[in-house]
Amino acid sequence: MNYTTYQKNDVEAIIELLQATFANSEGEEAGKMLGVFARAMMETTPEQDLQVFIAKDEEKIVGGVMFSTLTLKSDKTAKLLSPMAVSTEVQGKGIGQALINHALGILKSQGVDIAVTYGDPNFYSKVGFAQISEDVIKAPLPLSFPEGWLGQSLNGEALEAISGESGCVPALNNPELW
Repeated sequence: MNYTTYQKNDVEAIIELLQATFANSEGEEAGKMLGVFARAMMETTPEQDLQVFIAKDEEKIVGGVMFSTLTLKSDKTAKLLSPMAVSTEVQGKGIGQALINHALGILKSQGVDIAVTYGDPNFYSKVGFAQISEDVIKAPLPLSFPEGWLGQSLNGEALEAISGESGCVPALNNPELW
C-alpha cells in the first residue's frame, strides 16, 4: 500500500471513492450528498487550505482523507479532518488508520498544532483523537452529535482551551454536515 498526497488527476477517483463508500454504508442519498460535498471541498477550497492524502493499492485509490484549515482565535494552527473513506472491499485491514497516521505525520512536520474531526469516537480514538468539549475548541457550526467532536494535539503540548469562535472552509459551512 502506498500512502501519498493526491495529484490533480486523482480528483474524480477520490470523489467516486467517497461517494461509493458512503452509499454502501449509509445509503444512496448519503453517498450522493457526500459526493457533492467532496467535489465542493476539492473545487472551491483554496489550495493552501486543503490537503488531501490517499492510499493506493497498485494504481487504484482505495482510501482518501481531507484536512482543511480550521480558523481559531489563537496563534495555534488547526486542521479539520473531513471527509475520510476507505473502499468497502478493503475495510478492516488498517488502511484507514495507516492513512490518517501518515497524514498526521505530515501535518506535524509542517508545524500544525491541532487536528480535529467530527465522527465516530471508536474509530478515531485508534489514531489519537479523543472527545473534546466545545469549551476546549468551539465547533464552527452547531453539533448534532456532540460526542463526535474530537481533537488531538500534534505539537506535544496538552490540548488547552481556545476561547472564541472557529471557522471552517466554505464547503464545510453547511449545517447538514454537522
